[in-house]
Amino acid sequence: MRPVDEQMAILMQGVELGDPQLYQVMEAELRERLSEGRPLRVYCGYDPTAPDIHLGHTVTMRKLRQFQDLGHEVTFLIGTFTGLVGDPSDKESLRPQRTPEELMANARTYAEQAFKILDREKTIVRYNADWLSRLTFADAVRLASHFTVQQFLARDNFAKRIDKGDPIWLHEFFYALMQGYDAVMLQTDVQIGATEQLFNLMAGRKLQEAFGQRPQVCLTLPILVGTDGRMRMSKSAGNYIGINEPPEEQYGKVMSIPDEVMIQYFRLVTRFSPDQIAHIEADLQSGRLHPRDAKMMLAREIVSIFHGDEAAARAEEHFKTVFQQRELPPEMTEYTLLTPLSIVDLICAAGLAPSKREARRLIEQGGVKLEGHTIQSADVVVEPGPSRVLQVGRRRFVRVV
Repeated sequence: MRPVDEQMAILMQGVELGDPQLYQVMEAELRERLSEGRPLRVYCGYDPTAPDIHLGHTVTMRKLRQFQDLGHEVTFLIGTFTGLVGDPSDKESLRPQRTPEELMANARTYAEQAFKILDREKTIVRYNADWLSRLTFADAVRLASHFTVQQFLARDNFAKRIDKGDPIWLHEFFYALMQGYDAVMLQTDVQIGATEQLFNLMAGRKLQEAFGQRPQVCLTLPILVGTDGRMRMSKSAGNYIGINEPPEEQYGKVMSIPDEVMIQYFRLVTRFSPDQIAHIEADLQSGRLHPRDAKMMLAREIVSIFHGDEAAARAEEHFKTVFQQRELPPEMTEYTLLTPLSIVDLICAAGLAPSKREARRLIEQGGVKLEGHTIQSADVVVEPGPSRVLQVGRRRFVRVV
């Protein structure tokens, strides 16, 4: 294993615990365990409340991957039981409850998507329904006996709901108990989570002590802001970058983020080392590096993680062609492609040429482009798929959806 100081620099990068004293405690405990020279047991849990993962979900996955690369044992825990309740940590209202069938359907896609970040061969995948569903009511009472109602009501999100007169449902209290019990069952050394989940992670420490285990180190990471640079990344807010989105779309979305959040993205969702990021930040502050160039570096990295280097290079070229050279108008009409069409038929159907003869003539003259690429043959067939821009001549554009 690498020297402890080198591991600490990597593993503590981006960690925020909201309290300097707690940070020092967790930093010291992590250093102590790393000094033992053994692989640490590390995990993070994910409730499969939706079928797709966006870039915000990968913040903790990236930290898990760092532990993997340093030789530690990583468990990717899917909350097939905790998802029935839903984590109230970031909510000021009741989460909609999912059915076991919905959770299992989503769970089947989660691990596969996570392997775009994690090393498939080194990842242990577990499901917490395997143990939480077997607890008796007596077991639940025993877990609850280690906490007070005051501890739960002091949580910021619950306090806000009390102030507003909104209800807090009893089953919402169970979530922290269940997540805490996950740590007991996994006998974990380190648990990763978002900053808003710190209460749940600390509950794990308390329950581990109650069960005679050494309490885990808790490392929490900040919430990734969305492409608007203000709100947390989420599908409902429309400010997300999906990890399964096409390379060109991912690249373009990264280029749209405000300059001031770039470094947060570098720290939380890239493979750059702490030294590399510090160098980028210093160059930005000194003016040696233009924010646009830094952002293009960031966009290349993110697309490369999920689609590979070649796709990242193509996405960058596409961005330069379409956006930097401003060849596209800000608004254009749309044509919905439901079945495969020849490029000639598509041009006519979209209203970009009055006849097939004219469409063929335009193609022969090199005047037709699809997603920035010149169409060389009238025999090209366009399949339904992701949104693409069809250009005829210099001024006529249609978005094919």
